[in-house]
Amino acid sequence: MLDGITHDYLRRIEASRPERPDVAALRHLMERHLLSVPFENLGYHLGEDVFMDERVLDKIVHKNRGGGCYEVNPALSFLLTSLGYEVDILPGWVHRPDGLGPFLGHLALRVKAGGEDWLVDVGFGRNSRFPLRLASREPQHDPHGVYQLHDTGDGAVDVHLGGRPLYRVAERPVRVEDFAPTLWWYRTSPDSSFLQAVFCSVRTPDGLVTLKGNTHLSRVAGRERSRSTLEGEAQSLAAYKELFGISLDHLPEVPAGGVTTGVRTD
Repeated sequence: MLDGITHDYLRRIEASRPERPDVAALRHLMERHLLSVPFENLGYHLGEDVFMDERVLDKIVHKNRGGGCYEVNPALSFLLTSLGYEVDILPGWVHRPDGLGPFLGHLALRVKAGGEDWLVDVGFGRNSRFPLRLASREPQHDPHGVYQLHDTGDGAVDVHLGGRPLYRVAERPVRVEDFAPTLWWYRTSPDSSFLQAVFCSVRTPDGLVTLKGNTHLSRVAGRERSRSTLEGEAQSLAAYKELFGISLDHLPEVPAGGVTTGVRTD
């Protein structure tokens, strides 16, 4: 990645350029990314292309947008690699109410820093704020909750939050191109959670802001929770701009019955 893009990326997430690729810098970069780049699927409902290669950097860095795991995690991997980190792409499965989802249904990162392997994920919605130790099986306390990794016995680990499984990642890395068939499925299948609802969510220092279906706005700030309904296109466009930094010419199309269903972001 060109140094100019690295500079722009750091400015985009309001992060300091690290002096060395150590654990402290990794924690800082992951936190700044989560507090700056939304977890969103607007492009799926705006007719936009979804890129996993370096073309995604234009969307994240220059267009001030976010994306799903196939976009924001590869984008972060380019930044980390440019700063001297060793990064692997890990394939995963999402735990769903009806069982484990398909292989390659999730994309996460393994980053080496301080002589350890760290699980870095900024594209799940309920991921940790800071990197998780991949070798640890003890509870790992994080501002977003208590995470714990469990061996599955087949070269993979389950990531739990508060005792409940979120997703599974394989320890053997893959190429980002390997996700192309699954991305096609997410973009075309009526069963795709990314096509069933419109959502945009971003972490705040003490909570979370989420807009679903262009109109259903929810906020979490510490122990306080609030919900409101936006009225009209102007209010929704203003909310995308003011709350998420996203400038849109028109609203993404909400699928029938898809106002509050779909991927969990809380």
